[in-house]
Formats: sequence, C-alpha cells, structure tokens
Amino acid sequence: MSTIEHNPSQPSPLAGEAGAWLRAQQRAGGAWLRIAIAVPLVAGAFTVAQAYVLSLLIDRALAAHMPRAGQAGLAALLVAIIAARALLAYVGERAGARASEDAKQAIRGALQASLVRRSPEWFRDKSSGVIAAQLVDSVEALDGYFARFMPAMIAAAILPLAFAIGLMPIDLVVGTLFFVTAPLIPAFMALVGWGAEAASRRHLTAFTRLSGLFADRLRGIVVLKLFGRAEDEVARVRAASDDVAARTLGVLRIAFLSSAVLEFFAAIGVAGVALYVGLSYLGYIDLRGAPLTLQAGLFCLLMAPDVYMPLRTLAAHYHDRAAAKAAAADIASVIGLPAAEAEDTNATPSRALPAGPLAVTLSGVGVDAPGRGVVLRDVALDIPPGTSVALLGPSGIGKSTLVEAIARLRVAEGAIAIGGVPLSEIGESDLRKDVVLIPQRPRLFHGSIADNIRLARPEADDAAVKAAARAALVMDFADRGEGLATPVGERGRGISGGEAHRVALARLFLTDPGLVLLDEPTAHLDAATEERIVEAILAFAEGRTLIVATHSQAVARRMDRIYRIAGGRLLPVPHRPSAAREKLREQGEPT
Repeated sequence: MSTIEHNPSQPSPLAGEAGAWLRAQQRAGGAWLRIAIAVPLVAGAFTVAQAYVLSLLIDRALAAHMPRAGQAGLAALLVAIIAARALLAYVGERAGARASEDAKQAIRGALQASLVRRSPEWFRDKSSGVIAAQLVDSVEALDGYFARFMPAMIAAAILPLAFAIGLMPIDLVVGTLFFVTAPLIPAFMALVGWGAEAASRRHLTAFTRLSGLFADRLRGIVVLKLFGRAEDEVARVRAASDDVAARTLGVLRIAFLSSAVLEFFAAIGVAGVALYVGLSYLGYIDLRGAPLTLQAGLFCLLMAPDVYMPLRTLAAHYHDRAAAKAAAADIASVIGLPAAEAEDTNATPSRALPAGPLAVTLSGVGVDAPGRGVVLRDVALDIPPGTSVALLGPSGIGKSTLVEAIARLRVAEGAIAIGGVPLSEIGESDLRKDVVLIPQRPRLFHGSIADNIRLARPEADDAAVKAAARAALVMDFADRGEGLATPVGERGRGISGGEAHRVALARLFLTDPGLVLLDEPTAHLDAATEERIVEAILAFAEGRTLIVATHSQAVARRMDRIYRIAGGRLLPVPHRPSAAREKLREQGEPT
C-alpha cells in the first residue's frame, strides 16, 4: 500500500503550457468539432431571418392591416426557420458530443502510450490511484471544453459583433449600444474566470487525491484490517469526501456568480434598447433622420436578447474551460503532456542489437536512489559474450539496482553498452526482445498458470508452454491442482513466492534473448530445488550471456565469474568455474 506523493494543490507552473496544449488538441476533434463550431454561426443567420420575418409579420398585421390570408406564406417561412434552428441545435449538440469523445479517446491513447514509455523507476513514487484518476477523471473533465465551450467561444467572438454591425444600418444608436456593451461582458467574465480556474483546480486536486486514497486503501484493506486501522482509514476517506463536496460547492458558487455578471450586463443592454425604442415612439428622443418604423423597432427589440445569447451560452460553459485547463495542468504535473513525450521519443536514436550472445560493458556507472543516496559509484565491468556472471552481496547492497540499470529500467550515470551498442541508442523493441530480466518480485496476473507463462510469447502453443513449465519445475506444484489450468490470483495470490519465481522462469524459457538478467532466481527455494533450477538456468544460458544477482554462494559458484558489491563498488572475487563448464570449454562448446 502506498501513499500519495503528488500534491497539485498549489498553482501549477505548467498552467500556460497546459492551455496551449489544450488548444493544440482541437485537431483531435476532427471534422465533428468543425461542424460543432460552424453550426452556431449558421444558426446566427437564421436568428436574424427569424427576427426579420416576425417583425415584418407584426408590422403588416398592425400597421398595414394586411389580412391573415395574405401572410400565410410569411407565416410558413417563420415556422420553417424555427424548425431549422431546432434542427441545427440538435446537429450541433450531437457533433460536439462526438468531437469530445474522439478528442478524449485520442488524448487517453497518447497518455497511455506515454505511460508505457516510462521506466519502472518513474512509477515507484507514484500512486496507482492518482495515475488512474488522471486517465479517467482528468481526461473526462475535458469533455465540456470540446463539446460545449469551443463552439460557444467561437460563436461569442463573432455573432454579437456581427449582429451589432448588422443593426447599424437599421438604427445607428441601437447598433452602437450593442457594439459597446457586448465586449464588456467577456471582460468581466474573464475576471470571474480566474477565480473559477483556481476553484476548479482545487476541486480536481481534491477529487484526484480522493481517488488515489480510495484505490490505495482498497488495495491494502486486508493489511489495514489485520492491524486494526480500518476504522481510522474510513474516517480519512470520509473527510476527503467531505472536502470534495465543499470544493464542488465552491465551484458552483463561482459559476453562479459568472452567470449573474453576464445577466446583469445583458439586462442593462436589453433595457437600454427597449427604453430607446419606447422613447423614440413617444417622441421624447429624436436621434434619427427619419421616424422609427414599427418593423424597425420590433426588429431591434427582437434582436436584443439574441445579441447577448451567444455570450449567455459562453457564460454557461465558461466553467468547462476552467475545469479543462485545471485538468490539463494536473495531467502535465503528474504524467506529462503527451505531445512533449512523443517529441522526445522521436528524437531518440534507435539501433538494433547483434545476433547471438551479447557482451556487456560498464564504465564509470553510478546510480542514486531516492531516499538512499548513492547506491553505486564508478562501476566498471567488461563481460565477454557467452559468459555467466554472479553479483554477490547482501540484500539492499545494490545488486538489483545494477541489474535494472543494465536493463535500462533505472537511470544511471556513466556509460553502459550491450553488444557494443550504447544502451541509450538501442531501440526499445530490440532491447526487450534481446535482453530479458526476471526481477526479484515477478508480477503475476489473474488467470491460469499457462496464461501467465504465455505472457512472454503470446503465440506459443500448448506444447511449448508445457515444455517451459517442465524446465522451470512448474509442473511439480501445478500437478497438485489443475495442471497449467490452475488459476492464479492477482500478484500471484494462491501460490508461494518460490512458485511464482518458477512461473517467471518458465516465461524466460519461452524467449530467445542474447542477454539474460536474473535477480535472486532461487529465492524462497530449498537447497534441492535450487540445485535443479540452477541446472535448468545454466542449460538455457548456453550460448547466451548470463548475469545473476544473488546472495547464494552455491548459485554464485556455478558461474564463470563472481563479483561482490561493497561500498557501492564492484569487486572481483577469485573463482574457478565449475568442472562441468570447464569441460564444455575444453570441448570448444560455447559457455
């Protein structure tokens, strides 16, 4: 069970970068996002047509006293315009939802690819619950940005000013009033938006921490129960839930405030137009060269609410932008923005490894571990191809660290080369195909024993899986159950640690690497089983390079060379290879 190390409650220094990244993700929405943006603009033209037709109908009925039969065509046109606006609204909503789903799917795929490229060292100080919350909740928080905010923002930027300019030929005063008041609303909304973004960031932080807290406590519920800490952790989860609820209400308060600001200025604008039109009809104001007709006045009054409608829509969805920007900044601070990761990957050179056993060369290698300081320093090692090497030392001395550094699973200083190729230049797929590491705590997944073995080579047939299982002595315990169909729980539940190691070794026997790295391969095994496992490993390692990190003297004596790690340095141990391996050398066979 892990604790949450990440605390993004402070304002992220990546907020600006996150905003730019969000804008760059618009292309992930594709054609659907372009449709969603275009629909409100087209609907704006229908809005003008509706106001014009309706004002003309009323003018003809009241001023010109035209009979209803003579206006049937105009009334039918009005109904058609209203129906078209309703259809456009439906199309825009559907297109926005589709664009949002496409964008979220693309972003989640990029984030997952970014995580796959991360080394296990990066994951060590990360909470799995927090990372899961990033992939699910933080990406989901981007939904409103693509589905609603982007179309509303474009419409609010274009339509009010277009309406204002279009009304100026009809009435200059009304057009000017709209032209002046419309930009004031976004300006004051921006002021409120700063508070909304900060509140959204705090809310998302609380929600992310709650997700991580819940996931970690759920994973460790058995341990908590055994040590009598279950009730205390329930209280912590309840307190975190209350914090999320309080922050949610804070976001809602700011959202209501932004709507109130917009409604205030929109009401002033509409009331100003109504007052001007009314006083003009009464003769108290005469700012026109010609009398204000009934149609012109009605058209201005009908357009007044629609001038501010795009701004109202933007205000209703403005918190979507704040939430999305906060979510993007949070993703940047925890996982990193996918675009940057992709650029880094493309910049890395890629070289293939030679066939056959691989030489290993280390020069001036040093490793620092978080919380432990310097683990290894100035390590030099030259292993010819086909050689077996043992790394001796007690637990915690740095054996696993060195093996992981060779496998490029831990950041190290100095130079490491495999097969004559610098480690940093080896392509990821080539490295994982030609260099196989069996860690000290191999990961087993929920499924059968055969499923876990076949993980090394999914296309392997049943005969190959069974042969690998026999070589790793898996059948010794599998036959006590359902054979290779025996179920295994997540993280190897249901079998012992030594049995889990044998399943991992069976995976090794399904591969064909040039370099084999083993970390405590005989841990948790009795002496007799250890001897049989070492024989199987040495048989598989013929024609390959083998490095074994172990604290077992018996295992080390079976290798060609022995090195002891002490004080962060690698020291050779005088050693004569086993008689069996000497005999192979005399026969000229590869060792």
